[in-house]
This record gives sequence, structure tokens and C-alpha cells, in this order.
Amino acid sequence: MNDGRESSAGRLLDLIGEHRTTIREALDDEQYTVLLARLGALSEVAPDNDRAVRRALQGVRLALLPLPLPFDHPVRVALDSTRLVAAPPGPATVAGARELMALLSSPSPSPGPEATTPDQPLLAPALSAEQARARCGGAAPPPELIRLSDPQGGDRYPEFQFAAGSGTPYQVVLEVNRLLLADIDPWGAAAWWLSGNTWLGGTPASLLGRLPDEQLVGAATALVEGD
Repeated sequence: MNDGRESSAGRLLDLIGEHRTTIREALDDEQYTVLLARLGALSEVAPDNDRAVRRALQGVRLALLPLPLPFDHPVRVALDSTRLVAAPPGPATVAGARELMALLSSPSPSPGPEATTPDQPLLAPALSAEQARARCGGAAPPPELIRLSDPQGGDRYPEFQFAAGSGTPYQVVLEVNRLLLADIDPWGAAAWWLSGNTWLGGTPASLLGRLPDEQLVGAATALVEGD
């Protein structure tokens, strides 16, 4: 899959493909679903949108962090050396992600579920567009809400975005989703909310209403800024 991309981002994507069997066996089903969703999000980013490419690539890196690999394993070395401060080569990185998604979607001798594309829902309760509108008092859901495409059920809104008591969207969710560019990369934003976060001590979605909003915003800001 190497087409001359010399960037650390391109090298990381190449190595994911080369070591895909090891990676699949090291991640549980939910972790692997998140990785595929984030790779799919990267493959769909506009190549000339450097900020979105950088953000989507950071999502891929975070999905790989649970890998129990030796420090000298090629994937771990590439993961640690991928720098996001400077904008990555957008077209090459996005093209590499598309090639990788095609590779992961092809038949493989490794065990595990079929590769998941961004059109398949993440493992979380979700509301239909009609239900989301009802939660918003009959008005159209705010554009900051994560809206995932479901070929069979139509648009779906992950339910964690709505407060249990009032049923309305959490204001902090809208703020964080703006930082995560959820309107451009809804799958990457959903993956961030539903993945474990060592800084916060749990999945951000499960901590809504339990942690100060400022901590959630701070964690999202750290991701965006590559801290």
C-alpha cells in the first residue's frame, strides 16, 4: 500500500495494514469497531481541510493506544512518532486511509467481525430524527449534535447527547461537538465520546453530569490541539 508517502502519518497507516491481523487480535470487538469508525472518518475528510485531517488522524491514534504492543513494535514506534503539530499531507493521508479501509474490508484469515464502515452505527443507543426533534421541543435538532447516517433506519442521534431529566441536549455536548467538528466528522466525534479517556477516568459520554463541564471541554481541547 506504500505509494511513496514519507510522512509519519502515511507510515502509520501502512503499518496498520501490514500488521492488521495482530491489531485485530489485540483489540476487543468494541475497540476494533471504534478503530474502523475513525479510519472511515479519516477516509472521508476533505483532503484539503488540514485541520479536519489532523483531527481525524488524532482519532485513529487514540483508537490504537489500547494496543498491548512492545515499545519496539513497528506500529508502536510509528504511533509514538506521528506528530500532529504541523498539518499532515492531507491528500496522501486521506488516500492512505481509503486504501486501508478497502484492505480491512477485504476477506481476511484472521478471526473477528467483518470490518465496519462509517455507515454502520456505533454500539450505543440512538434516537431517530423524529425522536431527536421531539427532544428539542419540536424544533430541528441543533447542527452541533452528532448525526450518524444509517442506511436502514435513517439519521440517528446518539442518545447520550440528551440529558436524562429534561431530555434536551446537553449544552456541554454542543460545545464539545463544535470543537470536534462533529458536523464534518460525526463518526470521529462519536468515537471520542464513547471511548475510554485516561485523563477523564472513563468514557466522556458516561461522565456527562458527573464531571464539571470544564473538564470535558478541556479534554476535547487537548485532543484538538494535539496535547
